[in-house]
Amino acid sequence: MSILNTRSYTGSEDLQAMISLTQTLRGRGCQVYPIATDLYEELADQEVQITARLWENECQQLAGFAYVNRYQNLVDVFEPEQLTSLLENDLIDWAIHAVKHRNQMKNETQTLDASTLESDSSRIAFLERHGFVRQAESSILMACPLVEPLPEPKLPVGFTIRPMGGEAEIEAYVALHRSAFGTGNMTVEYRRTIMSAPDYIPELDLVVVAPNGELAAFCVCQIFPDDSPRGGGVKEGWTDPIGTHPNYQRLGLAQALIIKGMHLLKERGIDTVILGTSSENIAMQRTAEKVGFRTVSNTLWYCKTV
Repeated sequence: MSILNTRSYTGSEDLQAMISLTQTLRGRGCQVYPIATDLYEELADQEVQITARLWENECQQLAGFAYVNRYQNLVDVFEPEQLTSLLENDLIDWAIHAVKHRNQMKNETQTLDASTLESDSSRIAFLERHGFVRQAESSILMACPLVEPLPEPKLPVGFTIRPMGGEAEIEAYVALHRSAFGTGNMTVEYRRTIMSAPDYIPELDLVVVAPNGELAAFCVCQIFPDDSPRGGGVKEGWTDPIGTHPNYQRLGLAQALIIKGMHLLKERGIDTVILGTSSENIAMQRTAEKVGFRTVSNTLWYCKTV
């Protein structure tokens, strides 16, 4: 067992090393997330950069890293053999300090949150050992094989689906996202970061336009080259996130967007589409089930008061 040194995140070279470590571990069959796009998007945020730490061996090779993302979630990736009880304690102590500091800076009282697949007993034990409490809500992953014939998207008269209009439409998109989810989590800056990520495909970034020209709904379809199959396919793509403005809900817009995304992803060689939703979002689950999705995994959420 090598002795590890820890240090703060310093920029793009560290980002590439973190991406490389996650890819190496997934290549060994480990269920390791985040993927490269997640790291690129999350570490573009200075508040997240401040929390990020890297652990290296004597040869300055990366053995693990961790950070607290913009939603207060602990993201940690380590070589399995390096995660000793001493390192666990160091990791949790650091994460608690990071959240306390952020809370003080923003005058908030946020918890430290973390997630794990329901099937990952060792991760569950790790979180419970360190005082994390399981939450009632979880995140469901659903998958659908792209077999012929695919259904055709159906929209109300006057509604159309097209790619999001780039920089010129960012502010309208952000307003739609905030209305759809009832939060202020999406910002113009964060949307720009998403659109500048290396694996972003503009043609798959879909919106529904209402007859009056307003953006009514969205679905970001995505293909991540370094994402190991999660839904039972060989080559998988995402139809997620999806959102509809409250003024245009219950018109079938989300279902039409998913089906349109399925067609576009199939054209790019994808054999299985996946999407995630909350265990409490029954409407989204039913919408996905109507076009052939089934639940393939469940991610549990835990939180720790700091």
